[in-house]
Amino acid sequence: MIKPPTYQPPYTITPTIVNLIAEISETIGRYSALAEQNLTPRLRRENRIRTIQASLAIENNTLTLEQVTAVIEGKRVLGHPREIQEVRNAFATYEAMKDWDASAEEDLLAAHELLMRGLVDETGHYRSGGVGIFQGEQLVHMAPPADRVPKLMAELLDWLATTHEHPLVASCVFHYEFEFIHPFADGNGRMGRLWQTLILRNWKPLLAYLPVETVIRDRQKDYYRVLAAADQQADATPFIEFMLNALRDAIHEAVLTDQVGDQASDQVAALIRAIGNGELGSNNLMQALGLSHRPTFRNNYLNPALRDEWIERTQPDSPRSPTQRYRLTGKGQRWLLNHVDK
Repeated sequence: MIKPPTYQPPYTITPTIVNLIAEISETIGRYSALAEQNLTPRLRRENRIRTIQASLAIENNTLTLEQVTAVIEGKRVLGHPREIQEVRNAFATYEAMKDWDASAEEDLLAAHELLMRGLVDETGHYRSGGVGIFQGEQLVHMAPPADRVPKLMAELLDWLATTHEHPLVASCVFHYEFEFIHPFADGNGRMGRLWQTLILRNWKPLLAYLPVETVIRDRQKDYYRVLAAADQQADATPFIEFMLNALRDAIHEAVLTDQVGDQASDQVAALIRAIGNGELGSNNLMQALGLSHRPTFRNNYLNPALRDEWIERTQPDSPRSPTQRYRLTGKGQRWLLNHVDK
C-alpha cells in the first residue's frame, strides 16, 4: 500500500486548469499521431536544439540558434567560452534524460552535475549558503535557508512519487516548488524547466522533444511575474495556469509544424510574398505584413521560414546585426514562382 505524501503543495484546480488539461490532451492525441509519421530524427534534433537555445537564452546566454547548432555539431564558434560550455552541458543533459527517474534524488543531483559541470564549484549537491533572486537591485525572492533544502526537496520528491495528480499539473507544481526552494547555488531555472520536461516525457515520450522553452522565452517577463504572484499568494495556481497555457501553445505550434511539412503555412506564404525578389529587414517585413507584435512575427513568420529554408539571412555570420536583411532561398523563389498568380 502506497502511503500518502507527508507534504501537499498549495494549489487549486480551477476551471481554467481543467479546460487547459482537456485541450492539451486532445491536441497531444493529434500531435502523437502526426509525430509517429513525421517526427523524424532530424526534426527531433532540431526541436532539442531549439529547446536548449531558448532555455539558455532565458539565463542570458547570447548564442543564436545557428551558433548553438554549430557547437553541438562540433564546429568552431566565436563566443564566450562559458556560453559554449553551457550549450555542450545542456545537450549532454537532455540526451541523458531518458535514463532518469523524476522522483529520484540521485538522478536530480546527477543531472545538475552534468548540466553545470565546469560552470560552478557546487555541482551535483545542494547549495551550502543562502540565495536570493534579484531583478536589478531589487530582491524579489529569498529562498529558504540552506539547512532546510534537503528536507524540502525530499518532501517534494516524495510528493511527486506518490501524487495522483494529472502529470500536466504535477509537472507545473514541481517546477514552481523547485524554483521556490532554489536548491542549488546556480542553474535552478534551467533545472526546473528540464525536470518539468522529464516529468512530461515520462507521461508521453514524444513530449521530450516539445520545445516549450521557446514559448517561455518569448513570455519571459510573464514567467517571472507569475512566479512572483505565486510567491505572494503562497499558492502555485497562477504558475500552473501560465505553464499550461505555454504547453498548449507549444503543442499547437508542433502540430502546425508537422502538418505543414514542405508546404508553406499561411504566415510563411505571406512572408515569402512580402520579400518577393528583394531583401528586407525585420522592421520593414513587419510593416509589410501589418504586424506590430514582434514575438508573433518571430514565432509564426520569421523563425518557421528560416527553419524550413524558405528564406535566408544576408549576413549569416552575424545573425544579430542591426543591418540584417532577409531574402528568398531557391526553394522560396520556386514557391513564389508557382504561386505568383494564386
